[in-house]
Amino acid sequence: MPEHTHTGDSFPKRFAALTGIALAVCLVFIATDALAVTFPIPSLELNVTTATEPEQVAVVLEIILLLTILALAPAILVLMTPFTRLVVVFHFLRQAMGTQTSPPNQVIIGLALFMTFFIIRPVGLEIYNTSLNPYLEREISFDTAFEMAQKPIRKFLLINTREADLALFVKEAEIQKPETREDVSLLVLIPAYVISELKTAFIIGFLLYIPFLVIDMVTASVLLAMGMMMLPPIMISLPFKLMLFVLVDGWHLISGSLLKSFGV
Repeated sequence: MPEHTHTGDSFPKRFAALTGIALAVCLVFIATDALAVTFPIPSLELNVTTATEPEQVAVVLEIILLLTILALAPAILVLMTPFTRLVVVFHFLRQAMGTQTSPPNQVIIGLALFMTFFIIRPVGLEIYNTSLNPYLEREISFDTAFEMAQKPIRKFLLINTREADLALFVKEAEIQKPETREDVSLLVLIPAYVISELKTAFIIGFLLYIPFLVIDMVTASVLLAMGMMMLPPIMISLPFKLMLFVLVDGWHLISGSLLKSFGV
């Protein structure tokens, strides 16, 4: 059984490692609900003593850094998961229908969040089985666990990132050009993934606007032809847009299309 070792890594590498472990913990809590997986919960003792070895100070600093990263877990969840695309598309859908605040923001965010859990669940299970669980069982070291946790995360991000966006950040980072996509650093891959998600979400939002825009234009033309210029077209077109959305089972179609648009 190998011992846990802490090599003399640089601060950026340890920060990236702790970030990966924090994301892995979030994904595991998402993915293990149906499997009822249990693992030991570590205890935490706080005391103030004089450090006798440099390693003791390093461990304390790592704990403080990990707690800081856990505070940023919501941002990690938003930027490294399908949440961004889902919530932006649902916002565009609401604007296109012209229903103002219906469904409310809480419903849109909640739906996007649970759909995110559903999409990212295979990634979380793979991280738990190959990285987190062996590390908690002391079968692999911290550095090995981090390397294993990166693989499914990197695979998911690469599948859903455009080549042009990835090339942009590789160029601006002024680093040596990676030989393969798998060699790209997470610090470069994450922002490339985010702008790729935003572009995809805006394209979907544009396509959602077209049928509702046609209804608004037809309604405005009919009202203008009838001389009803004082009657707001939105009051007449809104029931027709709602009827069209219900007849085509819009929530089913949009949710299904979004689920299929991600590669896992």
